[in-house]
Amino acid sequence: MNSLNLYSKIEPYLDFQDEIDELYDAFLKICEELNVKNAIDIGCGQGEFLLQLQEMGIITFGTDLSSAQIEICKQKDLQAECIDIDLIEKKFDCATAVFDVLNYMDKKTLEVFIQNTHKLLLQDGYFIFDVNTLYGFEDVADGSLNINLEDKFIAIDAVFNAKILKTNIVLFTKNNDGTFAKEEDFITQHFHEKNMIKKQLDKYGFDVKQIINFHLHSDEKADKLIFICQKR
Repeated sequence: MNSLNLYSKIEPYLDFQDEIDELYDAFLKICEELNVKNAIDIGCGQGEFLLQLQEMGIITFGTDLSSAQIEICKQKDLQAECIDIDLIEKKFDCATAVFDVLNYMDKKTLEVFIQNTHKLLLQDGYFIFDVNTLYGFEDVADGSLNINLEDKFIAIDAVFNAKILKTNIVLFTKNNDGTFAKEEDFITQHFHEKNMIKKQLDKYGFDVKQIINFHLHSDEKADKLIFICQKR
């Protein structure tokens, strides 16, 4: 099973909505300030952010590597595809990647991703994304969570070590005969140093306009950084 497809099954039960809404609001405000007209949301999930962009009058397209997530987008009549971005020919004036998208990539994959995102954008187009800080990994993401429901049991165990967060997901779903079916997979996320990201962006044709320290879980320490970049 695609681990992102398994994640899509448990996501509705994780109670992250307040954090998601807060981060979406920050991205929407940035898009409004930049007067974005059309945007591609990379890693669009079930299309919630696409819908909010559309409410602002922005023309949208979404892409995600989870076919299950894209199917939900299409049920909402959203323009979205399960496709690698290097295969997309259309150009946009803004690309967004919200909620850890870049952290799912290792350094080599990230470098290719930045190059391909640059190709997606019109001249002077914007690339807006967030990444987790070290605090976000060590103090927020690391840990275990169990969710016990009437027809499901979810076990999540996340361990951060050597700048890699490995999250093991186990889902037990109750069958009609009372037995349980087990699904298991893991997700890997990578910590990326701010200066490394800045160097890669500069190398492949982006100017970093602003880096915002974003606080979801602590007033003292930022658990995310939001990058606002412009294609040159």
